[in-house]
Amino acid sequence: MNPAILRQNNNYPFKTSLRYRWFIALDNDGSVAGFLPVRNTTGRPYIDNYYICGDREDTIERLLNAAKEEPEYERTLTALVHKRHVAAFEKNGFTSFLEWKKYHKMIITERHDTTT
Repeated sequence: MNPAILRQNNNYPFKTSLRYRWFIALDNDGSVAGFLPVRNTTGRPYIDNYYICGDREDTIERLLNAAKEEPEYERTLTALVHKRHVAAFEKNGFTSFLEWKKYHKMIITERHDTTT
């Protein structure tokens, strides 16, 4: 793993397994602009250990929109968010319910109209 990417994640390694669905954003030149792994644990999708190149809000929005479109994430999506990205997640419908020194735990619920 690229050391610069690990530094942006507070030197915490990225994990994956069959429980993760990865959303990957590419720039026009084909380079990775960011990624958002969503882990499904007991029916509760959870975003953790994501990466956003340059902390770009447009990349955060693209990745969150892709994740929010997944039918299995229709009702609730929880995220462990770097403090520097809290405002971008709030713009995309998330609210904080726990705050720590470096992170916020955020949630978004009832995003889609389920009556149609």
